[in-house]
Amino acid sequence: MFLNELSAVSPIDGRYRKATQCLAQYFSESGLIQYRVKVEVEYLIALSHVSLRGSDFGMLMDKTVELRNWANSLTLEEILSVKEIEKTTNHDVKAVEYFVKAKLESLGLNYYKEWVHFGLTSQDINNTSIPWSMKNAVNNEVLPRLISIVDILKGQAREWEKQPMLAKTHGQPASPTTLGKEWWVFVSRLESQIESLKNIPYSAKFGGATGNFNAHQIAYPEINWIEFANNFVNEQLGLYRIQFTTQIEPYDYMAAHLDNWKRINNILVDFSRDVWTYVSMEYFKQKIKEGEVGSSAMPHKVNPIDFENAEGNLGIANALLEHLSGKLPISRLQRDLTDSTVLRNLGVPFGHIMIALNSLERGLGKLILNTEALDNDLENNWAVVAEAIQTVLRRERYPNPYEALKELTRGNNKITKSTIHSFIDTLEISTELKNELKQISPQSYTGVSSEFC
Repeated sequence: MFLNELSAVSPIDGRYRKATQCLAQYFSESGLIQYRVKVEVEYLIALSHVSLRGSDFGMLMDKTVELRNWANSLTLEEILSVKEIEKTTNHDVKAVEYFVKAKLESLGLNYYKEWVHFGLTSQDINNTSIPWSMKNAVNNEVLPRLISIVDILKGQAREWEKQPMLAKTHGQPASPTTLGKEWWVFVSRLESQIESLKNIPYSAKFGGATGNFNAHQIAYPEINWIEFANNFVNEQLGLYRIQFTTQIEPYDYMAAHLDNWKRINNILVDFSRDVWTYVSMEYFKQKIKEGEVGSSAMPHKVNPIDFENAEGNLGIANALLEHLSGKLPISRLQRDLTDSTVLRNLGVPFGHIMIALNSLERGLGKLILNTEALDNDLENNWAVVAEAIQTVLRRERYPNPYEALKELTRGNNKITKSTIHSFIDTLEISTELKNELKQISPQSYTGVSSEFC
């Protein structure tokens, strides 16, 4: 069957292709080949700037711009030709090496063919191309989408910063808050994790077969290969070279990235569930799109499907992130091959994250604040001002104020404004203090939340 959006097994490449196709250039097989070629070419160019005995890189230097432009814009036909070579080599990185050598031949640069992949093992290419592509995918696609969500939340938080809302702790009415402040909780959490994410380096391995530059050192012992590799990886590729490795990169920093995304996803799941609950409480209504249906049987329904979709995809992403971050740092002795097949799924959790972010943005755009429902909930829960009253009475050294309010409110479901004011009138306190206590209402008892917003 011809592969298209309807025949794809994964919904990432099928149903949700529109949301995830931007990641293909980084995480697909084509994208991986592209980045491998780029690393091979950049390495060849880097070698041309080193004084290697018996070598003249003059002609290659003249072709540097042309080589870079070629490596950065491979055609589909060229990518397919790499796969054709792989049918013979049965080795994906060796196929890339032969492909680059063929390009040098076509440019009349046969003299430099054996400098391609000089002294390297396949993981020197994989463990630079994969973090390089991941860095670009996150910085160019995923992180901007997340920051866009944060910006939407900020705008809504400012809009609703003075909107009082009954808080619920343990699912029960609690001291009032403001809707805007509750939005700022998630903004603050997400911004903290974004800052943490930016501080984690994208690490790479580059050191020959088992990380010791054996082949490099035996050929050119006079060259400081550690300094060369540090400059190549850190400066030329924009990654962070791990100094001590086996044949593969230890993946500790990659695991840190994945765990950081897992924390971000957990925050977004928490937010999605809260909004879902607010919708069920009718704090929000949702904009209706012409032609849409909420149920095949119940015409009245307008479901919070965007937040449900986000929660589901974030859950799948986290399951994969958990496996990746737990598995990748573990490899038998100097290496086994388990990381290779696992890394081919690196783009999958990010695909689900992109689907979730799109759903969240769509869902947030549908929310319509229902102030009547929020106000009614506050008015129906005058018991929540008991904390305020007993605190003021403590200030005045009134005897046993907590116990007095507990006796009045605990288990009593009929606490109203009249109930509270009648209670205040029974207290042996000054008229001024009674008037002060009567100014307290569920709508006004929101603390400093609207101020620090």
